[in-house]
Amino acid sequence: MIRIPFLDPLRPDEFPPVDEALREPDGLLAGGGDLEPERLLAAYRRGIFPWYSRGQPILWWSPDPRTVFATDRMHVPHRLERWLKTCDWTLRADTAFETVVRACAAPRAKQRGTWIDARMRDAYLRLHALGHAHSVEAWDGETLVGGIYGVAIGRMFFGESMFSAEPNGSKVALLALAHALRNWDFPLLDAQVASPHLFTLGAVEIDRGAFCARVAELTARPGVDGSWRSVFPNISPPDLVGPNHRAPAAS
Repeated sequence: MIRIPFLDPLRPDEFPPVDEALREPDGLLAGGGDLEPERLLAAYRRGIFPWYSRGQPILWWSPDPRTVFATDRMHVPHRLERWLKTCDWTLRADTAFETVVRACAAPRAKQRGTWIDARMRDAYLRLHALGHAHSVEAWDGETLVGGIYGVAIGRMFFGESMFSAEPNGSKVALLALAHALRNWDFPLLDAQVASPHLFTLGAVEIDRGAFCARVAELTARPGVDGSWRSVFPNISPPDLVGPNHRAPAAS
């Protein structure tokens, strides 16, 4: 039987040290608590995020290693690069946050359900209203074809989920997010856990201790507060092809 500590509902700022997280399952740290903004922001500042399935209590995780993107080291595969050069989609931020979250929550092929339940969705809507949660969206005319959402604290962005309604939709949204973050001096984009798909776009794994130290530094800096709708850079998909979106040559 797995034994983990449960959070005190009256102490939203308290979490166990991340080095007490389990090795199996990797990163499971604690259970319980709530998804109120104060607790969520305290968790992210410590390199912790919520993730649970239907029927489970809220579970809190801090895996080791951690999967991240360096925003100035995104990789655009050659096939995607050729496609981006002719793509006429529009890129926006915070114009359809709830729609993006609902699309991310929709069941996907070979999945029975989703971890983004109503409690989770409502929690991120509250963070969005406070100016901490944001979406980046790819639009084909007036049709939403892809998006990503996550949490910004200071100069650190924590990616939560992304979706595609058309091929490359999530990739375009992710690359657009990284482009904006780089312009705003956000050096890291947290991707939480590894997947082959993320590695094709430049994700790397780093030690949890190094990640948490970097998060503590970056979340303490002044950020880009409030809605990103009017401040998001005016970019198009062809702008996502360039030297800052190519993998560095091997030395």
